[in-house]
Order: sequence, then C-alpha cells, then structure tokens
Amino acid sequence: MDHSRAPVLDALEHFRARGDVVFGPPGHKQGRGVDPRVADVLGLGVFRADVLLLNGLDDRRESQGVLEQAQELMADAVGAERAFFSTCGSSLSVKTAMLAAAGPGEKLLLSRNAHKSVIAAVVVNGVEPIWVHPKFDAARHLAHPPEPDDVRRRLAEHPDAKGMILITPTDWGTCADIRGVARACHEADVPLVVDEAWGAHLPFHPDLPAWGIDAEADLVVTSVHKMGGAIEQSSVFHLQYDRISPEALKQREDLLGTTSSSTLVYATLDGWRRQMVEHGRELLDGALRRAERLRAAVDDLDGLVPMGGEVVEEGHAAAYDPLKIVVDVRQLGISGMRAAEWLRAERHVDVGSSDTCRISASITHADDDETESVLLEALRALVAAAGSIEPGPPVRLPDPPALELEQARLPRDAFFGEAEHVAREKAPGRIAAETVTPYPPGVPVIAPGEVITAEVVEYLRSGVEHGMLIPDAADPSLDTFRVVARGAEG
Repeated sequence: MDHSRAPVLDALEHFRARGDVVFGPPGHKQGRGVDPRVADVLGLGVFRADVLLLNGLDDRRESQGVLEQAQELMADAVGAERAFFSTCGSSLSVKTAMLAAAGPGEKLLLSRNAHKSVIAAVVVNGVEPIWVHPKFDAARHLAHPPEPDDVRRRLAEHPDAKGMILITPTDWGTCADIRGVARACHEADVPLVVDEAWGAHLPFHPDLPAWGIDAEADLVVTSVHKMGGAIEQSSVFHLQYDRISPEALKQREDLLGTTSSSTLVYATLDGWRRQMVEHGRELLDGALRRAERLRAAVDDLDGLVPMGGEVVEEGHAAAYDPLKIVVDVRQLGISGMRAAEWLRAERHVDVGSSDTCRISASITHADDDETESVLLEALRALVAAAGSIEPGPPVRLPDPPALELEQARLPRDAFFGEAEHVAREKAPGRIAAETVTPYPPGVPVIAPGEVITAEVVEYLRSGVEHGMLIPDAADPSLDTFRVVARGAEG
C-alpha cells in the first residue's frame, strides 16, 4: 500500500482548497466565530481543521471512503487484519472491546492491575470479572502482568469464561508474555484482548517489546496519544483472526462512541501512521539511544535507582519497554509523590507517573537534546535538594497479598445497588460500592463488590495524609467509604 498517502489529511487539504462555506456543525464555522481570546491561546488552525467527516471531508452521496482508507493503511502498517479509529480515548475503546468479547452476566478474565477504565467497563457492561492477579514484586512494591500459567489455571477453573483482557505494558513499562497468554486463551478457544494503551510505538522498532498483533492477540487497543504522535483521545482498535467479529466490534463502538467524531483526532492518527512507516525506525533509534544514556546517567546519581532489564532477568516480567525511565527514589528519604511535586514546583518538570516508591518519565521520538538535558539536570537537582524536602507522614504499604481482595458481589450490582456511607473505622468487612483509585497511575485498590479490609483502609488513609489523590471516591478524604447497604448485602 502507498503509505505516503494520508487520506484524512489529504481530504482536509482539499476541503480548504475548495473554499466550502458550511451551514452545519461545527457552529464556529471553521474559526469565523471563535472568540479572539480563545484563538490567541489555541490558534485558528485548530478550528479550521475542525470539519465534519461526512458533508465536509467526504460526501454522503459520493463517498470517497476517506476514513476507511486511513484505517486500511493503519492496519497494513502494523500487520493487523483490520483497524478502527476511535476518538473517545482508550477508556471507551476498552469498554467497547469488552462488550465485543462478553455480554452482561458473562464471565471475562481480567488482569487485576487494570486501569480504572477497565473497572469502569466492568461496571457499565455488567460482565462478571474473573480476576487474574498480577505478579507482585515485593522489593519494588510493584505489580507486573500475570503469566500464561495464571491465565491457563483461571480458564480451567472457569471454562465458561468468554475471553481475557490483558494489560501490557504497565504504566511502569513491564510487559506480559502476550504470546504465551494468547496461546493459553486459544487452547480454550476464547479471544485475548490486549489493552496496550502504552504500546502504540511497539510495532515500529525491533528492539522494543513484541506488540500484541505480532504476539497472536485477537484484539489490541492502543492509545496513540500516550507514546505516539496523535492528540489526546486518539485510540485505535487492531483486529485479527475470527474470534471477535469485526461487525460486532463496530456495532459496539457505535453503541458507546460519539456521533460527532473529531476530525482532528482522525487526522493526527493518519499523519502519525505515515510518519512511523516512513521514519519510525530512525526516530525510535534516536529515542532508544537517548533513553539508554539517561538511564546510565541516573544510575550514577546517589539515591536514585533506575529500573531496567534486570526486572526481566529476575523473572518478574517477560520484557521491559526501555523508553520508560522508571526511578525508585526511596533512598532519598522521600516518596515518588513528593519527588514529583518538587520537580514540578522547583524545576517545571512534569513526570508521567509517581507513587509511593518511584517516578516515571516517558521518552518518545519527540524528545531531543534539550528535553534530555532538562530531565537529567532536574533529577540532579532533586538529589541535591532531597535533604530539604519534607518527607511527610509515611505511607503504610501493605504486603502484596493484602491487595488481593475478595470479590463478594458483581461490580455492577454493588455500584448501582442501594448504598450507604460508613466511617473509615467501620469500613473493614463491608462490600465496596465505589471504585477507590490512587491517581496516578490509576490502578484501583478497591473495586465495587470487593470486601474492604483494615490493611487497605490503613494504606489508603495514610496515602491521603501523605498527599495521595483519590479522585473517584465519593469522599476523596476517605474519612468515609461508600459501601453496599446492610439490607442489600445478601
């Protein structure tokens, strides 16, 4: 296929050349009606590119198949049989993928280290989650993806399960054995769906971890805005084999997705695909060398411990994305959250993620010598200033097994059923009616339907006192918890 083409961008260029005057949405009329104060910040180009796909970039009567052509090129670029663009982010794409694999009341295997969007999908879709618990790394206090034997065992225990959703890479760059998990699923004749939100770049360089389609997954969801070059909310479904129907996937996406898709998202997805096909190997070569230099330099700084290939050698993960610069800061006597706050306030450096133990910075093809220098100098300054940073009250981290909570009710039933609020002292033993997620990285500690324990309450409360954000809890202070009402617990 001719990957020098970018059908959506080409159509946008033709639209501008024609000089069409539009008497339908969007109401700003390609920027004519935009408040100048808004244009000063965003630029008029954003609004001039905000065009409807039908009766705009394409014609409803004489369709040129602009979007279909762009999707075919994307599928060809990454080796998938089909590709579908989504403009509502991978949070919606995961919900769609789940609905395509299993319906309300049906069982679906899920990695318990899932992002909150996966838990939200469980609630909305009404599936019965069969949790496959991650592999805990006690020394790092980190959850890595589950292994094929974990999946095989859960499938044997639940032969009526309709498939598996696997999250890889994690927010911290550790990767699952996708091929092994896929084969475990296929032995049971069920599909593997991979939430590969952090892996859009993986198909374009041989020195990166294997990506889902190459590793025999049936459906792979990527967030191109995370490690690629498209704008926020850009997501792609990649499909192969026949275990998930493309018709069913498209209809489920239509059920949940917007009817006013953003051409801005389509155009940037289209352009990023062309860039990666033509220059991806070279661009990612540079990013990999940059990440290697940074990791080596960080390793020379007292008190900072970067994570790398050793996590694979120790048997914790099948692979590691080297473009994730994950740095344990505990030897500095501060938490990753305090380190992130200091870097932002004092050096104007915003790291991608932080938790009690570490910070993470993503290196992409967009980084250059300047951004490399800024990050390294900021980390050197952090080391020098660590003694003056207020450590704050300690976060009481539980032993890893304490995070494996009992699922006593279906998440949907618990979330939508009768609920009440109880003081935190009375929460242990009660069934949660809410999701409680430290953010970032956004992995829920408590999901609806799980039995709250004293260890988890202590961990979360100490985290809040330290400065941990819990944006989705009914009471973000966690003085109270939303639980299933007493009369509805049976």
